[in-house]
Amino acid sequence: MADTDKIKNMGARALADLSVVLDSVQEADIEGFITAIVGAKRVALHGLGREGLQMRGLAMRLFHLGIGAHVVGDMTTPPLGVGDLLIVSAGPGDFTTIEALMNIAKKAGAKTAVVTAQASGGAALRADVVLHIPAQTMANDQAGNLSVLPMGSLFEVAMMLIFEL
Repeated sequence: MADTDKIKNMGARALADLSVVLDSVQEADIEGFITAIVGAKRVALHGLGREGLQMRGLAMRLFHLGIGAHVVGDMTTPPLGVGDLLIVSAGPGDFTTIEALMNIAKKAGAKTAVVTAQASGGAALRADVVLHIPAQTMANDQAGNLSVLPMGSLFEVAMMLIFEL
């Protein structure tokens, strides 16, 4: 088998895996996520690693749509308060930095939203809004029916597509 055939076959498997994930995302989750964004005065976004790159992409798209969107940690990000929204990504379920940021936002009166693959994870349980993307992440890439995409790539690609759609 030629290397290009291998790539084509792997690509077809990746697209099939992605299709299963997208079919599993609940419309109510997406609608709630959109409603929270549209209803916010300002939106701040945060994620770590490759998930963070997807969150930066979403921040750029929101900015293009005329929404006051900022990336947590950038020097021009204003403090959040009442009427604002913090969106965080926690694919595997939770991180201490995500927990800390959510607590700070809530204390300031902002709402919180989480994008996650683990609907029962700590971040989802703390959030006002949950966008559940049921995809493989680093937390569950060791056994079972694994995607051809490594580690959390399936989740990250699904994030990007959902954010663009």
